[in-house]
Amino acid sequence: MRTRAAVIREPGKPWEITELELDEPGPGEVRIRFVAAGMCHSDEHLRTGDSTGRLPLVGGHEGAGVVEAAGPGVTRVAVGDHVVCSFIPACGTCRYCSTGRQNLCDAGAQMMTGMMSDGTFRFHDDSGADLGGFCMLGTFAQQAVVSQHSCVPIDRDIPFEVAALTGCGVPTGWGTSVYAAGVRAGQTVVIFGAGGVGTNAVQGARYAGAANVIVVDPVEFKRSSALSFGATHVFASAGQAQEAVVDLTRGQLADHAIITVGVLSAEVVQEAAAIVGKGAQVTITSVGRSCEQQIQLAANGSVVGWQRRIQGHVFGMCNPLYDIPRLLGLYRAGQLKLEELITRRYALDEINQGYADLDDGQLIRGVIIH
Repeated sequence: MRTRAAVIREPGKPWEITELELDEPGPGEVRIRFVAAGMCHSDEHLRTGDSTGRLPLVGGHEGAGVVEAAGPGVTRVAVGDHVVCSFIPACGTCRYCSTGRQNLCDAGAQMMTGMMSDGTFRFHDDSGADLGGFCMLGTFAQQAVVSQHSCVPIDRDIPFEVAALTGCGVPTGWGTSVYAAGVRAGQTVVIFGAGGVGTNAVQGARYAGAANVIVVDPVEFKRSSALSFGATHVFASAGQAQEAVVDLTRGQLADHAIITVGVLSAEVVQEAAAIVGKGAQVTITSVGRSCEQQIQLAANGSVVGWQRRIQGHVFGMCNPLYDIPRLLGLYRAGQLKLEELITRRYALDEINQGYADLDDGQLIRGVIIH
């Protein structure tokens, strides 16, 4: 069958809207008709070349829709089910899934190529080239064939545009605070970057009971938005935040620094390390340019002497099959803001404008409505 999709063919070039041939689902695979797809910065990293993957590639790794067809051996979902696709598949049986670390599932080994488990691809263009879907998904296509391991069933009353955000940005941000950082009641947390992931880190820190949730972001729109999601203080620069943290903690400094900026830099890592106190943690969610080294700290003064920890993670250390339904349950209960994250909605043909708006700091989260 034919489907329309947004494709990145080479770094530095705009997203190309094209028609592709889509194979039928094989064993353990399903075809999904995507209704909504979140516009995460990770896809933009592919376009700019900050991250490298097998190109050409169908973009999109946040998506929700309806199962249209199922291949042999599919048991997790059925035709007609509403699903959200986790950008990390969860097979349930590998070493990491079986020890409660679905975010490290071995089935995600081909996320940057989109190759399926049998070593082939499901998208093909008119020249005969094989294309993968980013994170083995490709939610910027109207339809895609994905592994059942990437599917999380959801209730039919959950709006697709809300559900799509729980495939990456919401659990990554929320889990950064709750799981990866381990924020506890009464602590002081400084969050660098208040985009889609950072805003959910704010929500996670608030949910965990942090006394001070401090946001650093140069964009006024994002700072004011962060206040509506639970931030207690907002600042345009790390220097301003440093002064406030010294005052708020009587010189003890913050318990946590969380980095969720769009592109990680050595400067931000140094600012984060300087703003936390003894026995504190810097949690890094952002990704940097592949050609650069971003973690460059003096061991004696920044890490060893003050017993600071540097923690990286994937997907906020969330388990997709448990945490996606959990977060949607908090949304239903009014304890997690999801609809409010959506700044603008775009048609697929408007994807380049959407990412231009994201780069200009105009969005918390944009959503493509197929």
